[in-house]
Amino acid sequence: MKISREVKTALLVIAGIALFIFGYNYLKGKNLLNSDRTYFAIYDNVEGLSPSTPVTINGLNVGTVQKIDFSDDSGKLLVTMNITKDFTFSKNSEAQLYEAGLIGGKSIAIVPKFDNSGVAESGAYLKGTVKGGLTDLVNEKLNPLQEKMEIMLVSADSVLTNINDIFDANTKANLKSSVSKLNSTIGSFNSMADSMNSLITDNKEKLDNTLTNVDKVSSDLSNLSGSLVEADLKKTITELQATVNNFNEVLSSIESGEGSMGKLLKDEKLYNNLEGASKQLEQLLEDMKLNPKRYVHFSLFGKKPKQYDAEGNEIKSKD
Repeated sequence: MKISREVKTALLVIAGIALFIFGYNYLKGKNLLNSDRTYFAIYDNVEGLSPSTPVTINGLNVGTVQKIDFSDDSGKLLVTMNITKDFTFSKNSEAQLYEAGLIGGKSIAIVPKFDNSGVAESGAYLKGTVKGGLTDLVNEKLNPLQEKMEIMLVSADSVLTNINDIFDANTKANLKSSVSKLNSTIGSFNSMADSMNSLITDNKEKLDNTLTNVDKVSSDLSNLSGSLVEADLKKTITELQATVNNFNEVLSSIESGEGSMGKLLKDEKLYNNLEGASKQLEQLLEDMKLNPKRYVHFSLFGKKPKQYDAEGNEIKSKD
């Protein structure tokens, strides 16, 4: 049977169309010759995710993203995934959206769960989650730091404003004057230090002699302290204490009126007698000074001396 040219052309066109459809789906990540499974996940934002992006499980490529479209009027996005690997997991598994690299781009990783809720069949909806990437982590760390820096800058601006208010022209002039005086004072100290160095240099020999003398005096004091230790200082102090005790006993006896000194100090009668005798002696000396002839008689011819009574009157002789 001879096939006509028209039939051959039709078969060739059909084969080309089938090959085009197969190739197109293959490029989209769907192999028409395999029993693939289709899963869905809904996200609020899939920025950086595109069709034909690999879908992984524990890092292994198990399929591709087949389609991304709006799920409803709310603006949420429906992602269709084509899984080619024959790997079963629970319908409670998650389809996690994550950053695939530093330069951008997103991928989907299925986080499988193995519980008793049943196997995820083709056409099931997986829970769509988003894993924070490096950008999100940086933003999370930088936002609090940015707020703190803004607060710090405001505080610094306030401090600088207050400093500018304090350091007015008059204050700046005073500070300059103080710094100038401080420089002058430092210069004076340097001059004084130089003078002291010169003085020490010029009198180095005398200072050496002085230090030698001090060392000698220290040595003599050390020897003296050694001599005091060897001199039985304890015995000397004991004897001195005994002498002080005896002196205290003597003072106590005198205070109580015992002995001659005690009676002299404590006996009022003796004191009065002594006071009276003293007065009489004073009167006698005064009378001797005024009337010496009563007490001293001198005659070359043996003339009798005149006699006087107690009142100083001359007593006439009866001869």
